[in-house]
Amino acid sequence: MGPESVFIVVLATAAVVVLSRALSARLGMPNAILLVVLGAAIAFLPGMPEIELPPEVVLIGFLPPLVYYAAFFSAPREAKADAVPITALAIGLTTVTTFTVAAVLRWVLPDLGWAAAIALGAAVAPTDPVAAISIMKRLDAPVRIVTIIEGENLVNDAVALTAFVLAVEALTTHFTVGHGIARLAVVVAGGVAYGLAVGFIASRLRRRIRDPGSQIIVSLLTPYLAFVPADELGFSGVLATVCAGFYLGTRGEGLFQPASRLPGQLFWEVLVFLLESALFVLLGLEIRVIVRELTSAAWPSAVLGAAAVTAVIVALRLAWTQFIFPLSRYLPGRHIAFDHLPWRDRLAIGWSGMRGAISLAIVLSLPVSARLPQERRGERLFVTGAVVFVTLIGCASTLPGLLRRLGLAESDRVRIEYQEARKGVAEAALARLDELIENGEVDGRTGRTFRQLYEDLLDQIRAEFGEDVEEEVTDSLGLRRELVRTQREKLRRLYSKGKISAEVLRAVDRWLDLEDPDIREVG
Repeated sequence: MGPESVFIVVLATAAVVVLSRALSARLGMPNAILLVVLGAAIAFLPGMPEIELPPEVVLIGFLPPLVYYAAFFSAPREAKADAVPITALAIGLTTVTTFTVAAVLRWVLPDLGWAAAIALGAAVAPTDPVAAISIMKRLDAPVRIVTIIEGENLVNDAVALTAFVLAVEALTTHFTVGHGIARLAVVVAGGVAYGLAVGFIASRLRRRIRDPGSQIIVSLLTPYLAFVPADELGFSGVLATVCAGFYLGTRGEGLFQPASRLPGQLFWEVLVFLLESALFVLLGLEIRVIVRELTSAAWPSAVLGAAAVTAVIVALRLAWTQFIFPLSRYLPGRHIAFDHLPWRDRLAIGWSGMRGAISLAIVLSLPVSARLPQERRGERLFVTGAVVFVTLIGCASTLPGLLRRLGLAESDRVRIEYQEARKGVAEAALARLDELIENGEVDGRTGRTFRQLYEDLLDQIRAEFGEDVEEEVTDSLGLRRELVRTQREKLRRLYSKGKISAEVLRAVDRWLDLEDPDIREVG
């Protein structure tokens, strides 16, 4: 594409992201669905350039930061408690799905070799949890379900890409079972070791950096330094990135320094939102390429293959969660067995197997060979694209209703936990302040000032809980709001009169944000 085409695509993507956000809030529909549907719609607009997303753009440009972010902010304690279901989904189900889909494709497309069929099976095996997680968090589904789905996604991409790499090697070189086992060991062990090494070095480096801008730059480079060299060395780049992110996220030195934490977290939240949104829009834009690549003679087999593969992966995941996982009762350590999850939770997990842009990127990266000719490319793209669209739109659009019918939408749980935690830490600070005053380590005036601050905070939290609060305290909170408003008005008058610069205006505004009780409540 030329510069003008790139500009049009970027402009269209930005417009779709903004429009989908507005429609998602109004319609109560998952944002991911709207992004894909609107992206597919504008792909056929007159003058819209044809989009063919290079696979390296997704595999190298998008995948490392998304995987790193998920691993960094994973919940180690919860993931450890649910190690059995996460492992069974990420490794067990992904592997079974890869080979089951390969068998189905061999039946539908008999001239497709086993290596090519396994490569395509690996492409549609990993799930994309973005839509499912956003729905579950919005409806406040049980934390354990969200943790299991997030934990699964951290590993299943690595499992699928490992199987894909081995299948591609079998397509292009002489390949034996012994060679495959040896390569698997190298890919996995090398990826884990290299990722831990990158995490260790990054943790030592970040402890010595105090500048917020440099902290953010190092945090952005880390996933690429884990993914790209590992991939070039023949290791699993996804596993390396997961291990680096997990290592840093579970250690204090892996976090931003206090002065860098707020801008750093804001940067990563915006970056991940933009990357995920752009992926879904580009996925919708690719539909025009998928339709063009498919010849008229290939339509019947492609439609049959897409229907068969979609039905198999949906049915297999539901059966796996409902009937296979309860067998974990026979494993050691039953306290973490999946059969302790109610059938409703297992059904919600089973229905959360959406596929995403990673699947399409994997298929696009398939090399052309004698056993995988270019003229069959349209079939491969159509089958994979159909699986992505059907699972994403079909499962994601019905997941909110399913969660409500199963009684898994707990709208107040997270808010209550958040308020309880705020109340607990404020009460602990107040108790410690009393000890310091009693021991004479804090003078009376300072003690009274800080006591009033924490008592105001506790009263604000109790008011949010609906607990009885004295009228004079409510007036105190109103007074604080009024004083902050007055300060903001004065600040803007100083700026309008030329007494202060725009830089000072923004700096003082940020300081007032920390004093504003409404903004502190939202944060």
